[in-house]
Formats: sequence, C-alpha cells, structure tokens
Amino acid sequence: MNKQFSNILVKAFLIMAPVVFMQSCGFLNKTMDKVGLGKKKGGDAADPLDGIRNGEIIATARKGYKQTAPNGMVLIPSGSFTMGQTDEDIMSARITLNKRITISPFYMDDTEISNHEYRMFVNSIMADSISVLGEEFIMTKLYPDTTVWKKDFTYHNGDQLTENYYGNPAFDMYPVVGISWDAAQYFAKWRTQLYNNFRAENEQFKSPRFRLPSEAEWEWAAKGGKDGAKYPWGNPYVANGKGCYLANFKPYRGNYQKDGYQYTAPVNAFNVNDYGLYNMAGNVAEWTQDAFSDSYMPVTWDLNPSYDKDDEPRKVVKGGSWKDVAYFLETGTTTFEYRTATRSYIGFRCVMDRLGSVPGRE
Repeated sequence: MNKQFSNILVKAFLIMAPVVFMQSCGFLNKTMDKVGLGKKKGGDAADPLDGIRNGEIIATARKGYKQTAPNGMVLIPSGSFTMGQTDEDIMSARITLNKRITISPFYMDDTEISNHEYRMFVNSIMADSISVLGEEFIMTKLYPDTTVWKKDFTYHNGDQLTENYYGNPAFDMYPVVGISWDAAQYFAKWRTQLYNNFRAENEQFKSPRFRLPSEAEWEWAAKGGKDGAKYPWGNPYVANGKGCYLANFKPYRGNYQKDGYQYTAPVNAFNVNDYGLYNMAGNVAEWTQDAFSDSYMPVTWDLNPSYDKDDEPRKVVKGGSWKDVAYFLETGTTTFEYRTATRSYIGFRCVMDRLGSVPGRE
C-alpha cells in the first residue's frame, strides 16, 4: 500500500514539475494569453495592439464584452411602427400627424424614477460635489421643488404633500416630481458616471450612457409592440371588463379617487404593458429628450428620429398624468413644458442604447 502511494506521488511530481517550470519562466502565461485564456475580464485598458502579430493584422472581436440590462431596466426590441395620433385630434393641433418610422433596440427603466432613487442622486452629489457645485446650485437646480404642490393649482391645500411627498418614507416608491428637464439630464449624467466608474474598477468595458428617451423611442416603448395602439394596453377603453381603471388619471370631473389614487400612485402600480413597462400612461407625464416643434413629423428622419435643438426651451412631454383626462394618456398625444419648469405632474425615466447585434438574431 505504501509502495503504491509512493508511485502515485512520483507520477504527480513528474506531471506537475514541467508545468511549474514553464509557469515560472512565463511560458505558460504567454501561451494562455496567445489563445485568449487566463486574461483579465477585458475593459478599455486592454492591450491596444493585441490584434497585431508577426507584422500582420489578426484582430477579431475582443472577448469579455456582453451587454446586459442594467438593474431596473428592460430590453425594448427594435421595430417599425406608425408614429402619431391614433384617434381623433380633439385639440386640432395637427402636430402629431402619422408617419412610419423604425427604432433601434434600447433598454428602458421599467418604472418612473422614484423619490428614493432620486434621493440617492441628491445625497451622492451633496457628499461628493458640494465643494464644486455649491449648495445653492444643488438645492435650487437639482433638489426636487417641493413647492409645486402649492404652485401648480389655485387655492389648493397642498401643504401636506409639500412637507412630506419627497422626504417621507411613505412616498419612497412614488415617482419623483418637481424635477426640471435640466435636472433630469444631470441625473442621467451622474448615473452614467456611477455605472462606468464601477465597470472601470472591475476592468469591464465602458457602457453606453444613460439618457432621456427620444419622443419616438418613448412612443414605441409605450405601445408595447401594438402598432396603432391608442393606449399602452391597446384599444379603446380606459377600464377593463370589471370596470377597473388601467391607469392613474382623472376619469371624471373632480373624481380623482375613482382609479384608486387621489394624486400619484407607486411607480409599480397597475399592470405592465407587453414590454414590461409600468405607468406609460398616467401617474406622471414624462420628459423626453426632444425639443418641441410644430413641424416635427416633416423635418425628422424616419429612422431613429430625434429633434435636438438647444435654443428651443420647450421640451416634449409624453404620457399624461394623474391630473389629466384620458386624451393625454394616448400614446400619440404630444405636449410640452419649458426645460426649467418644475411640475407636480411631470417625472422621467431613462434609457440606454443597446449596442451590436439585434437581440435574438446573434
């Protein structure tokens, strides 16, 4: 038994000794690197000349990159749809005429940004950037305007919401409001930096940035793949067969409670649409990236249209809110607000570009 054990040890030594020797001389490491094994995870710090050997270009796809949905986001597939009004233009605005367009895939927050999510942004800025930005800038430009509950409505008793809506834990999962378009842009920039700093520290490739959706992306996502859908759940009613309302809005004159909520609802209230998105109609209207234009349809392209105009202070708002009638909940209805305005009925959510091959067709 002892002799057999000794033979096993000798064989193990004979096998391991060359491996240890080659590794100590760097031979094994170089060989593994050459075949793509034993490398770090990748990232932008990888050898920039890795695809050149023996005077020839042998570069192929870099290893280690796979884009996945960030936490809280869902994949919105690419597709083509008829953008614009899907029912009667009751305001006779004639700014949402129909147009066939195509949208590339992207990721989108499945809910509106909540109070507690936005609080992480404010707290982080206060902790890290107050010496650079100044407390006054943070509190006046980035901190939610809690006075909107009093300012937006004439003779309205909004004191309790002014005092509690943003700060009280009871409203942590409710959509943040009182946020200007500019503040939403700053949030997206901070979120991008936070995400990519983590990826860099873990030697991962840089991610596309977070941003506001274009008007076209927002409308495509809201329809949930239902081309011509009047609402995110389809056509043509705002209640199901049991009489339950499908969104948080103003169903009757003065009867805000009829859908279950007097003001806003939690960001994950009601059912998702077919893309897994909550509250793409009602609750709070949402900022988009686009500037507002009466001639949006004729001047924009039919592939990933976006109307960027820095000197236009009006920005497109979509989706309708808790205080609006059903017309504003329609996927094709477009309104606007000024970029510096803060309202008790406007929030936002972010998107991120999906890079590379179309999911499902790799």
